[in-house]
Amino acid sequence: MNRWLRDRRKSQGLTMRELGERLGVTHSYVQKVEIGERRLDVVEYVWYCKALDVKPDEGLDVVLKCAEQIAEWGRE
Repeated sequence: MNRWLRDRRKSQGLTMRELGERLGVTHSYVQKVEIGERRLDVVEYVWYCKALDVKPDEGLDVVLKCAEQIAEWGRE
């Protein structure tokens, strides 16, 4: 999911600093989220998506697809 959030930010031409300003956090917070050092809870995730003007369910679809692939690998 962190890669998906980073890709959404970059596709909008936003820097980490600009997204941080939208969120009211530092750019290092955004960086930690994007590299997976900082995990978001559900409320933070929705808040993050709103700052990026993306639908939270789009990112959840990515997570579900990854989970399905992992489950398939376990059956092999």
